[in-house]
Amino acid sequence: MKRRTIFASLLALALTAGFAAPALAVDNLRIIAPAKPGGGWDQTARSLSEVMAGMGAKGGTVENVPGAGGAVGLAQLVDQEKGNGNVMMVNGLVMLGALLTNKSAVTLDMTTPIARLTGEYEVIVVPAASELKTVADLVAKLKAEPGAVAFGGGSAGGTDHILAGLVAKAAGADVSKLNYVPFSGGGEALAAIMGGHVVAGISGYSEWAGQIKSGELRALAISAPERQPGIDVATLKEQGIDVDLANWRAIVAPPGLDDAQKNALLEAVDAAVKSDAWKKILTEKNWTDLYLPGDDFGKLVAAENVRTTEILKGIGLVQ
Repeated sequence: MKRRTIFASLLALALTAGFAAPALAVDNLRIIAPAKPGGGWDQTARSLSEVMAGMGAKGGTVENVPGAGGAVGLAQLVDQEKGNGNVMMVNGLVMLGALLTNKSAVTLDMTTPIARLTGEYEVIVVPAASELKTVADLVAKLKAEPGAVAFGGGSAGGTDHILAGLVAKAAGADVSKLNYVPFSGGGEALAAIMGGHVVAGISGYSEWAGQIKSGELRALAISAPERQPGIDVATLKEQGIDVDLANWRAIVAPPGLDDAQKNALLEAVDAAVKSDAWKKILTEKNWTDLYLPGDDFGKLVAAENVRTTEILKGIGLVQ
């Protein structure tokens, strides 16, 4: 009986240890960040690589391949890494617009979808002294004088621009007359908003959270599907604008993987994003967990590509 008890205890210990730190069956892991070091895609690649390496994945190198809004890195993944089950690439919603505006020969649907990882919701703001108090006020002005409502945000064709177009369309305004002013950074956009050079601004919530909380900016709406914890801003949907949009970041693999290769990556990423190490990173970086794996993520990319194409055509950025 004593020997049986000792054996059971050892077995339980072994099983507990195994579940606490599963070894990932990935050799020579390499993650492509299709941008320069330091940005969001680079941080995502390095964070995921760090977690996966800590769980037993071999390799764990990050390769920066910047250019054309991610198109250069995507071309490398599709053309040079076909069938390679040890490489993945970070991407995001903003890449869809960049691929369209750059008339890229490669597209995200040529890759193997692994998972959407994180995201951030957009916020629409105006200066505290603005006559626009609500989304209803903004919509009324958009419908009456669409060209007079200048939105300020990030790059042309990016997430901020897409949201402006989606809101205009949902409001029944003429999307082709949308007035959007792109800025190279949140600081420039903020200065333009506060200086009255644009009517409203659009960015990720964290970009202007300080100014919203201090009262310098009035947040009219957030682009989340529902109210977000700790953020006292109404959604577009609850104010009658049927739009939600997340600036998501994701991970894909090359085309041409067999089932075993694909499943190995799916299982490895699944284990990584459910780990305490990944959850700690989400908290530290204030990233929202939007994990959506495999085929469901592939369907999301297809739907987002259709929506983005339609809006950018309406705006006139894509033929």
